[in-house]
Amino acid sequence: MNGTGGAITSGGVVTSGGVVTSGGAITSGGVTTSGGVITSGGVITSGGAPRTGGAPRTGGAPPSGGMVTSGGAPSEGGVTGQGGATKPTVTGGGSGHYQMENLDRGVVAVKVSGGVYVGWRMFGYEYTGTDSDTSYNLYKDGTKLANVTDSTNYLDASGTSSSKYTVTCVLKGTEGPQSTAPTVWSQQYLSIPITSPGGSYSANDASPGDLDGDGKLDIVLKWDPSNSKDSASSGTTDPCMISGITITGKQLWTINVGMNIRSGAHDTQMSVFDFDGDGKAELAIKTAPGTKDGTGAFLKTGPAAGADNAHDYRGPNGMALGGPEWLTVFSGATGAELATVDYPIPWGQANWGDPSATQANRSHRYNGGFAWVKDGGVATGLPSIIQQRGYYTRLTMSAYTFRGGVLAKNWVFDSSSTPGGSAAAGQGDHSCMAADVDGDGAFEIIPGASTINSDGTFRCATGIGHGDAMHVGELVPGKGISVYSVHETAGGGDCHDASTCKYYFNVTGGGDNGRGAADYVGVGDETGASCSSSHTGNLNCGTGATVTPNAGSNFLIYWNADEWRSTLNATSLPGGVDTSGTSGCNGTKNTPTLTADMLGDWREELVARETSNGALRVYTTTAVTKRRIYTLMHDPTYRAQVNFEQSSYNQPPHPGFRISPNMDPPPVPSLFVK
Repeated sequence: MNGTGGAITSGGVVTSGGVVTSGGAITSGGVTTSGGVITSGGVITSGGAPRTGGAPRTGGAPPSGGMVTSGGAPSEGGVTGQGGATKPTVTGGGSGHYQMENLDRGVVAVKVSGGVYVGWRMFGYEYTGTDSDTSYNLYKDGTKLANVTDSTNYLDASGTSSSKYTVTCVLKGTEGPQSTAPTVWSQQYLSIPITSPGGSYSANDASPGDLDGDGKLDIVLKWDPSNSKDSASSGTTDPCMISGITITGKQLWTINVGMNIRSGAHDTQMSVFDFDGDGKAELAIKTAPGTKDGTGAFLKTGPAAGADNAHDYRGPNGMALGGPEWLTVFSGATGAELATVDYPIPWGQANWGDPSATQANRSHRYNGGFAWVKDGGVATGLPSIIQQRGYYTRLTMSAYTFRGGVLAKNWVFDSSSTPGGSAAAGQGDHSCMAADVDGDGAFEIIPGASTINSDGTFRCATGIGHGDAMHVGELVPGKGISVYSVHETAGGGDCHDASTCKYYFNVTGGGDNGRGAADYVGVGDETGASCSSSHTGNLNCGTGATVTPNAGSNFLIYWNADEWRSTLNATSLPGGVDTSGTSGCNGTKNTPTLTADMLGDWREELVARETSNGALRVYTTTAVTKRRIYTLMHDPTYRAQVNFEQSSYNQPPHPGFRISPNMDPPPVPSLFVK
């Protein structure tokens, strides 16, 4: 829970522990003498070798069946509403499995000391797995400047601030249409003006989405009042406010979440994506009486019709205790309410573990995002809204669809009622992520020390309990999706297989470990990512052995010319990039507003708030790289995790495949765009 990690005061112990699967008991693990060494003197007492198999990486061919036109039977234990789904008509490229965004080329041009740096997107459907199939023609002022075959960036040594650059894709010998030409930036960032909803508000977390259907990634921005509260603290707050802002700086709308939902890191979690396939993103959040949509109107559909919007349901601790709770979908273009239903898991004191009916710390812990889970037990490749309530004790996860104007229950997982689900109770973190852990074309949801199947049934749990920070990706090469999590109650941290919940290593002891990060961050060992925290030091994610590369304990960003990921604290970019005048968010967490592949090539942009809260800055790299990867926003794992990034204790997104100097070729993504 702490914002900063302290040192270990006593030696940690690494244990393999058992794995809970399908609700069974925890079984004891085997013992091995091999493994890593704890930097503070702990001893590895058990572990066993990592499994040799693992799920296929995401992005490959979809399972047979692909598109579903009618509802299939739900898997055992899953709770479904309207079964089945029909894929929308494809309007862009690709003919694969996952519905993705129809992005523009995202060309960015920046004046640098050696000329003009130009970067652009490779779309996922332009990557065939054969490098020679795809190249890009770069035009300057209407004249072909270069045919680029090995990257999606270029340094034009003779470029000027008035140069106009466009890009075409040449796919298997056929040249496609030209992109639009951006204005050359005079500095390394784009400034997006924003307007605070009031003097007490600061720009906070954000999530991207194409709000107006023009192919550009816009920003859904949460505003944090100065009196926002952690769920463990008492007191009322000013209402949470959320704005839709285009990347060109037009403020489209602002939603007032209202007095009956408190402002804080654990309360309002934003599901942002194009859920109905109309080419424009929607926003889904928890709402209540008093919520006003982006047109300024109180909610009025479904259970919100006729609600008493003046009623204050807040209890003595400042949280709403009882009263209506809803889930609402808003238009990304206008902020207008599109649909409202009852929130899938209502409050009620029972099973949350709060000591009295006047407290709601454990019951008012939320996470949210989106994922391509199963519809009626079938992998359709269509997105669902994901909303989580509870993780200290009772853990619930809900998947809803919004299609054809109807907001409908897909499935609900509840540790108190789903068959076998009791093993997931208490096995959640202050964050949540999603990935396809078994290669069946549908995403599992990973709340922390447990994995929920893509059909809403229980999959597995480690049994280690609650943690604060989590990273999900190919942290052990060739072993599918792994989870690195730091432990609050048990201390230390672990890396485990997301499909089986079997440990690669598990360190315990030393008290609450509040921060940790994992990725391939330094020269040398690529046998595993670095799993790093101040409690455990730097450990190989696959073995637990001590390593040198330090992934830090905060954020990460793809920024440099090489393939190593860099550490990021608040808004301090690698290489001494000047970010003066900007600030981090969320107190001691000191996280950026957003990191994501927003523009240019596959590397990430930093979205930072100006300290004055008068603008957001989008920083882009200008380091020329020879590594070509399709836009990470067309990797399904990364795209879903970018949305989960803003949830509770913010964590950076990871792709579904390893990026490092000796990486395997990226998997060919199976997608279509809308």
